[in-house]
Amino acid sequence: MENDWDKVFLSLSKIKVFSNANNQPVTISGDLDDLKCIGVGTDAAVFQSLSAPDYAFKLYAEDKLNKVKVEANVYHILGDSHFFSTCFASYDEYLVLSYEEGKTLFDCILQGIHIPEQVVNDVENAREYVRNKGLNPRDNHLKNILLQNGRAKIIDVSEYVLPGNDYRWEHLKKGYEQYYHLIDGNSVPFWLVETIRKWYNQRAETSSSFEEFTKKILKLL
Repeated sequence: MENDWDKVFLSLSKIKVFSNANNQPVTISGDLDDLKCIGVGTDAAVFQSLSAPDYAFKLYAEDKLNKVKVEANVYHILGDSHFFSTCFASYDEYLVLSYEEGKTLFDCILQGIHIPEQVVNDVENAREYVRNKGLNPRDNHLKNILLQNGRAKIIDVSEYVLPGNDYRWEHLKKGYEQYYHLIDGNSVPFWLVETIRKWYNQRAETSSSFEEFTKKILKLL
């Protein structure tokens, strides 16, 4: 029986995704045909097709294909939850997911779109839901969370099988509670957001605390 997304297979076969060193975003090669790239990560890129717009196709880099089945299994364990995208199928190179409307919190910061407190509460509840399923809610950051009708939708669960706490969400939540009012409703320049992101990623190497990091950021503001 043919699925609605089968018609996209030919288009997907015309492109390749390659990972890059130093945790940089993937590179895309080939003819996109009727596909539109709607997201880029360090392991995969996500596409929407004009011929099947209700779906998102997460295509992994050639050296990251072992993660396809892992992420598909995470979605299986999570089950039907309004906090997350729906995974309809997995293949050797990609996942077929529900296409989710909305802007990432990263884009909300850039465009000055208000992020309601309900979003923070939703992510907290989603993380508790993940723990209750025996998984570990890692890698919750601005580019992995959508603002959707005033609520949060988490669109990447690939690291939920990894151990340890990366503290990304805890720090974002603390930053929202203590400092978001300083920028709420104002567009923040891309260079500034990117600078903060890079400094945060370097923070572990310098062993600086969250408090020291935020003091450094406040000087920019």
